[in-house]
This record gives sequence, C-alpha cells and structure tokens, in this order.
Amino acid sequence: MGKPGLISQIRGIWRERNILRLLVDRDLRVRYAQSFLGYLWTVIDPLANALIYFMLFVIIFKRADAGHSPYFLFLLAGLLPWQWFNGVVGEAPRALISEQQLVKSKNLPREIWVARLNLSKGLEFIYSLPVLVLFVVIYLIRGEAHLDWELVFWPLAILLQFIYQGGIALALAPLTILIQDIQPLVRIFLRLYFYLCPIIFQLQLLDGVPEALRLVFNLNPFTGILELYRGGLFDTSIRWSVVGMSAVGCLLSLWLGALIFRRLESTILKEI
Repeated sequence: MGKPGLISQIRGIWRERNILRLLVDRDLRVRYAQSFLGYLWTVIDPLANALIYFMLFVIIFKRADAGHSPYFLFLLAGLLPWQWFNGVVGEAPRALISEQQLVKSKNLPREIWVARLNLSKGLEFIYSLPVLVLFVVIYLIRGEAHLDWELVFWPLAILLQFIYQGGIALALAPLTILIQDIQPLVRIFLRLYFYLCPIIFQLQLLDGVPEALRLVFNLNPFTGILELYRGGLFDTSIRWSVVGMSAVGCLLSLWLGALIFRRLESTILKEI
C-alpha cells in the first residue's frame, strides 16, 4: 500500500485538530509565560524595523517614493506578514527535533508538528494587526490613507501565506535532521530573501530597474501575497496577474513540501 498523498496528510491533521489546538495553545503559553512584555513583543520588532527603514528612506535618502504613501503604513503592511514568514521558516528546522520523543509516536500525524508552528506564529500575526489598524486610523484622520473594497481579500492573503510557508516548513523540518548545514543556510536564505520581496520598496515605483529583475520579483510568491495585503490600504489596485502566479507558487510549495516530508518520514524516524 502506497504512502498517503497530500489530501490524506491534510485529513490526518484535521482529524487531530483538537490536539493541534492544544499544542498551539501550549506554544503561546510557554512563549509568553516568563516574558514581562509578553504580547508586546509581537509588535515591538516590526515597529522598530519600520521606524529604522522609515528614517533610512524618508529622512536620510529622501526616498519616500520607494513605496506607496503613507510610507510608514506601507512598511508595516509588509513587515508584519514578513515577521510571520520569518518566524515559521526560521524555526521550521527545529520543528521535529524539539519534539523528537513525541514525534516517534504513531498516534499523531507527524506533519502536525509543522502545522502547529505555522498556526501559533499565525496567531501572533493576528494579534499584531491592531497596531496596523491603529496607524490606519491615524493616517485616515490626517487624510493621508486610502481604504477601498479590496480589503476583503485579506483572508485570501493569509491563506496563501499559510500554504506557502507551510510547504517550505514541511520540507525543512525533515531535511534538517539529515543535513545539519540546513539551519545556517536557512538564516542566510532569510536575510537574502527579505530583499527579494517588495517589503521595504515597491519595484514598479522605482525607475531604471531591468525587466528581467522585475520578472524575478513578480514570480516570487511573496510578492502576490503582499499585493493582497496592501491592495485595500492604498490608492492602487491589486495586480491579479501577480497574485495568480503567487497562488500557483504557493500550491507548488505545499505539494513539494508535503512530498519531501512523506518521502523522508521513515528515514528521519531512524535518526531522531
């Protein structure tokens, strides 16, 4: 009998959704149990980064046109989703290692340890959104913000991001057990990938960028995800061609990640 496919893997996680909920709750409790600032850490980091890039681009280099206006809101709308992505992909290499005794159990689908990481970080992302709402209100009062009906596509952005980074995490979790160099490579990848995503700039607003480079950015799944996040916040329309390419990339990421996890599952059980 062949190994289960992607649909079977998803069904297996769904059957254990109550256990998954308990694991996510445990993660959040442990993370903030001994932290004085607790929840505030979910917003301090992106706020600090947004302030740094705002000072760099607007005050020092006088390039507020690098992104949509208001630029600080543009930065927040990119940095908050990035924090979710960075957290999931950055911790994915340890998703199985940190729970190795429980991973050996046959009672739970082992993909659940990756799903629990994605969900717990996703809840932190949701908890950070009031800060974005606060700045939206501030800029609306000042007459500098623009909201439109495309805000309804936020759930689609969240779903695509969950799928995209979930696929990456499913691949990284077992590969790290077999190849120890994966962890430092992931750290390097995240530093490089940050600048391959339109987080602190919007490529179509910059002059002199080669078309080949624009194509690379548009093919990046995270570009389409950010299009959906920002579409309703600024006086620009969502580029659905970019979102379409992103959706294909996200689904391919999940399929490939699930395939790698499935193929390596029996091997990693011998290693941990």
